Amino acid sequence: MKSLIKNTVIALICVGMAVSTAAAETAPATQGGGSLLLTLFIGFFALIVVFQLVPACLLFVGILKGLFARKPEAKQEISNR
Repeated sequence: MKSLIKNTVIALICVGMAVSTAAAETAPATQGGGSLLLTLFIGFFALIVVFQLVPACLLFVGILKGLFARKPEAKQEISNR
């Protein structure tokens, strides 16, 4: 189960990187560019998204582990009464 989750996460990361680089290559080059303040503004909000995404992914993995984990078998206690 752990290897399945690990392989799935690795595959999703690889696909995400491939898609993002393909999108970046097809973006048209603009003349003049943006200001440093605009770049910092966009970078700040990108950091907010990343820092919110990491705990969300950890929570999601925890939920999946809880759903698909084997439950311990209940032991029947025999009373001598």
